[in-house]
Formats: sequence, C-alpha cells, structure tokens
Amino acid sequence: MALVITETVKEELLKFLKKNRKADLVTTYLFFLEKKFNIHPVLFGKEKMIYQSQDELVRKLESQGKLWRETEIKIQFGEQSVDEQTKKIYICPFTGKVFGDNTHPNPQDAIYDWVSKCPENNERVGGLKVKRFFVSEDPEVIKNYIVKRKEPIKKIVFSSAVTGKLFNSKAAVIDDFIKNQLKPLSLIEVPSQNRFQIEEHLLSFIQTQLEESKMAAFVEAVSSEGVFEPYIGQWTEEEKVESEGA
Repeated sequence: MALVITETVKEELLKFLKKNRKADLVTTYLFFLEKKFNIHPVLFGKEKMIYQSQDELVRKLESQGKLWRETEIKIQFGEQSVDEQTKKIYICPFTGKVFGDNTHPNPQDAIYDWVSKCPENNERVGGLKVKRFFVSEDPEVIKNYIVKRKEPIKKIVFSSAVTGKLFNSKAAVIDDFIKNQLKPLSLIEVPSQNRFQIEEHLLSFIQTQLEESKMAAFVEAVSSEGVFEPYIGQWTEEEKVESEGA
C-alpha cells in the first residue's frame, strides 16, 4: 500500500525543508513521522527517560501511583491574643491591638514595637511617635478581649510524588509536573540523545519506522510532488557519497 502524505503534512514538510535546506533524508523522515503520527516526545529528567508524549507519561505515572498522593492537612485559624488564663494585657489605644502575658513571650516589648510603628498613631513627641499604651489586670476588662477561636478544619489536598510539594488539586500537581519536570523534544532529537534511555514503546516505533522499505516508500511518495525534487536530488547524492565511502 502506497504511503499517503496529506496536504497539511506536505505543507509542514515543505516549510521544514525550506528552513533546513541541508537536512538529510533521515532527519527529514523523522520530521515527517512526527507530523504524521502527531508525536510530541518529552524527556523526564528524573528518570533519564524519553517518552512519546507527556499525556502518555502522565497516564502511566497516574496508573502506578507515582504522580500524586492524597494528603490530609489541618488549617488552624490564628493564635488567640487573650484567653481564659491571661492575667495581664497590653492594649494599643489607636487600634485596639492587644497582647496577653501568657500568649506572647514578650508582651511589653511587643506593644512598644507595635505603637512605634502603628499607622494610626499620629501622636508625636520630638518628632517621634509616642509609645503610649494601656495595661489592665482587671479580669472583666480582659474578658472583653477573649474571642472564641474557630476549630481547625481538615482538608484533602494533593502532594506531588516527585517533589513533595502540596497542591490544592490533582490538576495543579500535573500542571507543575509538566512545567518543571519535563523537557519537550522533537522526534529528530530523540535518536541522538545517548545520555538518556528511550522508552520501549517509542524506541520500537522509531526502529520499525526507520526500516529501509518504509523510508523508500517515503521517498517514493515525495517524489510524486515536484516541489520536493531539489531535496530528493540532494538525498540521492548523499547516499551515493556514503556508499562510495563505504
């Protein structure tokens, strides 16, 4: 059965050859295969492995439980400034900010620091903000500042099995994985990547497609299109030189 090159692929191939005028037959054929079969190879650096596409890799890792994990976290709603054990409080007169003697390690230092930087403090002495504040040990006054704290809530989030980082959804884990763990490659680059392994499915595909009969069918298909004639002549000349050198 004769190889058919669609008009879309033909146009892509012609653009490629015009841009890469010295492209040899194998390089051109690999470009053709990438477009014909819609292949988008990616390198997964952590595994030092090249896969046929990111979608294929994501599906594989998900099925093996190697992409994300469900994790339960607790969300705490702030520390209380005043509670039932508080005996003494320090109060900012400008904002009502309060520090308790049992909820802050250094409440007096904290109130001094607060009022000296407080935007609402417009009182000045010698050009500096006054460090004026209130102090109370009256249980009834202290009681006014006790605010019931919300109970912590539990939430299911997702941790990346690759980096350990937490995300709100599986989609966010996958987006981060694609963005930061994968490197897109062209099919042309794949055979020369000797530092990395090629995933078995992709390797088998490349080896099968690079058979002499399939490449000959490709040359025959493009030969029927006059626009490719200059490039075919170049490939023929290269093959002749290689055979003579051998």
